[in-house]
Amino acid sequence: MKLDLREILDTPGARLPFKLELSGERLDFDAVTGYDGPILARGEVINTAGVLTARGEITARLRCVCDRCGGSYELERTTKVDTPLVPASECEDGEGGYESEAFPFEGDWLDLDDLLETAFILDMPTKFLCRDDCKGLCPKCGKNLNEGPCDCRKDVDPRFAVLEQLLDK
Repeated sequence: MKLDLREILDTPGARLPFKLELSGERLDFDAVTGYDGPILARGEVINTAGVLTARGEITARLRCVCDRCGGSYELERTTKVDTPLVPASECEDGEGGYESEAFPFEGDWLDLDDLLETAFILDMPTKFLCRDDCKGLCPKCGKNLNEGPCDCRKDVDPRFAVLEQLLDK
């Protein structure tokens, strides 16, 4: 969705609200198997003393696969958006004095989909875990250790293998 910024560009204090549904097709992650319901974004672009800022949030319910145990789980995410906007011409030369987190817009138009998708992607976790203390899978038998311990015998340090033979007798 292209957002027309003309009505707030020259008016300090002006606000331009937005509400849209993002497409899950461009928000593809290996650990995300799908989305339950729409990915909703809402907020506003604000002109504060001539500086434009996009503020809002993105909410989504994700179906994920745990990176440790491989189990399925649901995750509800809310991504906060608070991004300064700068004309693309000022971003290219690097002398605009804006932070690297600023998002460019072309002419009087802001590609809102691109801005919000970028914010959502950058806010994703690097590891998808069903819970913080996920124990994962046993490397020998593959049992999910969250369901309890497995029956695998612990590896013995090879330096003590001779002593283990004494216990077997």
